[in-house]
Order: sequence, then structure tokens, then C-alpha cells
Amino acid sequence: MLLLGLFVFSQTIYAQQGQERTITIKELFELTKENHPNLKVSKTDIAIAKQDVEVAKNAQLPTLNAALQGYYLGDAHIIDKDFSNSTRVDMPHFGNTFSIDASQLIWKGGMVKNGIKAQSLKEELTELNYQSNEQSIKLLVLGYYLDLYQLLNQKSVYQQNIQLAEQRLQNINKFYNQGMVTRNDVIRGELQLSNLKLALQVVENNRQILNKQLTTALGLSENTQIVPDETILSNVPKALLMEDYRAFAQNHPTILMTKKAVDIYETSEKITRAEMMPSLSAFAGNQLARPITTSTPALDMYTNGWSAGLSLNFNIDALYKTPKKIKQVRFEKDKAIAQANEAEQMIDVAVNAAYIKYNEAVTQNNTLETNKELSDENYRIMNSKYNNQLAILLDLIDASNQKLDAELQFANSEISIVYAYYKLLKESGNL
Repeated sequence: MLLLGLFVFSQTIYAQQGQERTITIKELFELTKENHPNLKVSKTDIAIAKQDVEVAKNAQLPTLNAALQGYYLGDAHIIDKDFSNSTRVDMPHFGNTFSIDASQLIWKGGMVKNGIKAQSLKEELTELNYQSNEQSIKLLVLGYYLDLYQLLNQKSVYQQNIQLAEQRLQNINKFYNQGMVTRNDVIRGELQLSNLKLALQVVENNRQILNKQLTTALGLSENTQIVPDETILSNVPKALLMEDYRAFAQNHPTILMTKKAVDIYETSEKITRAEMMPSLSAFAGNQLARPITTSTPALDMYTNGWSAGLSLNFNIDALYKTPKKIKQVRFEKDKAIAQANEAEQMIDVAVNAAYIKYNEAVTQNNTLETNKELSDENYRIMNSKYNNQLAILLDLIDASNQKLDAELQFANSEISIVYAYYKLLKESGNL
């Protein structure tokens, strides 16, 4: 029974911990594109835009109506012009009508063609908006992923420093038992160890929070424990020249969206201008009606007739109403052109800033690597001095804190290079 209880307990702990899964950045982006809730909404918007194009094409199809009517027809009364006498005329009381009508717009100044074009441009705009959202969300999820990597590195650093603190505390207790140090040194060593363990717990809590955010974004089970790929630091490509990223930015989804908006307003102007054009339509119809009331007496019989022809319509009020609409559309187009120019400038500024930050991250990493080596050497010296009673505990703790801070900063700086590189890709529209 005891063995069975231990087995069940171990399985419960394993289930709570969840299954670890190592995910590369490439796989991270694929899962994000496939499962992120926000992108699923954007995909639905694309499907709606595609259907709007199909609906707009309905204007090219003929209009066809069929009608069936049944009614009761009362007797007629013939009345003298001075209303002095009236005569009732018997009428067939049941009446019904069968009719079918069709019409087809032949020409309206290109309104139908431009209407379809406008919806097609909106579909392209929706697809570009999806691409823009996709890149933003990829960078957001990558930020979670790299933050998780940072926390795992910090966890490793804290665990190593906790081991050193425990060894140091053992030495302090040994010196205390020998009467070489005071109780105050023991308390300081215990406080430092306690603070390190508390910091480790905070790191673990933050890791669990980020893991939940990532599993939700990637569509994975909440029991999955995501482990970042350890090779990402060694596989980051070097940045290209600044001019290369500026060239990439010319195809940035945001820039293409603003240009597409200008095209939409140009098409909208053509649609508005078509209101001043006459419309030419073809029509045809057939009607079967009963009774025949055009004869005297009325005949309880069917009459059948058909017609076909052309219809030319012109809205005269469009001559003085439409020019105001055209002027409004032109103002909106000018605004869209200004927004397109602004977008190009803002993206160029963003690319420039991202490029500078990437180089800054590389420089910072080199500096922090040197700082880490110096702090490690300083700690070894101070630890040796303290063990030989040539330094006080405060100096050793200070060296330990400097070592911890340098290791954390260096670990974070390596990951900052990765993030800065992918942010540069995102700002240039190439993520």
C-alpha cells in the first residue's frame, strides 16, 4: 500500500508539472499564425471581404421577379354624371394574375465595374491588415518567449548563487564555531541566502505566468511546459546594412495599406461621378390575368400579354448634387495621400531606431561580458581573502551581489540581441 501511495503521489506531481516541450522560434511563429485568437479574427475578416466581392458581382446579373396574385373582385356600379341613378353590373368575383419580369442594367457610367473593383481593393486592404497584425503579434509572442528564456537563465543564475551562498554560510558557521567571526556575520549570510531563495521563487512565479500566456497564444494545452530552444543565441543572423532594411520597408504592409486606401478613394470618385451619367437597361415581362375587365360585360377569361424594350433613365438632380460629393471624395483622397506619406516617414524613423538599438544591444553585450568576467574574478579574490581572514563579510557579500548582478545583466543582454534583431525585421515589414 505504501508503494502504491508513493506511485500515485509521483504521478500526481508529474501531471501538475505538465509535459515539457521545446519550441524553436520558427515553430513559435507557425503556431502563432495558426492558433493565435487575434489572428483567427483577422482571418474571418478576410473571408468576409472575399464574400463582399462576390456580393458586389451580383450587380452584373439580371433582376428576375415572379408574382402570383389572387383577389376578390366586387360588382361594378355605373353612375350618372349627376349621381342621380346607378346601375349595378355583375362581375366575375374571382381574379388572379401570374406575372414574370426581368431587367438587366446595360450601362451606368462604369458604376458596376468600379463597385466590384472597390470591393476587391478592400479585400486586398484586409489581407494587408492581416499581414500587419500577424507581424505585430509574432513580435509580441516572441517577446513572451524570450522573456521566458530570460527567466530560465535567471533561475539558473540564482540556483548557482544559492549554492555558493550555502557553501559560504557553511564556512561562516565554521568560523563562528571557532570564534573567528561574530554572530552578526552568520545572520548576514542567512539573510543573503533567504533573499536569493525569495528571488528564485519570484522568478518561478513569473515563469508560470508567461508559460500560461504562451500556451494560450499558441493554442497548446495549459499543462504544457514550454522550453525555449537553447540554440537561439548562437543561430541569430547578423544584421544587414541599413539601406537593405529601408528597401524592405518599401513593401511594409502599413505602407501598402495606405497606398491601397488612396486607390480605394480614386475608385470611389469614379463611382460617385457615375451618378451624373444616364442608366440604360433592358427589360422584358409576361403577364397572365383573369378576368378581362376592359370589355363590357367583363369576361371570366384569361388575357396574356408580354413586352420587351429598353429603358433610359437620368437623374437630373445629380447635376447639382453629385459635384459636392465628388469634392468630398477628393478631400478624403488628399487625406489618404498625406497619411501614406506620413506612414513612410514614420516607418523609416522606426527602422532607423530599431537598427541603432540592435547595434546598441551588440555593444552592450560585449561590455557586459567583460563586466561578468571582472566580477567573477573579483568574487574569487574576495572569497579567498575572506577565507584567510583578510577581508570582512560585507566585502564578500558586496562582491557576491556584484557577481550576481553582472551574470543577470549578461544573460539578459544576449537575449536582447535576439529581440532587437527580430524587432528590426518587424519594423522593416519582413518578419
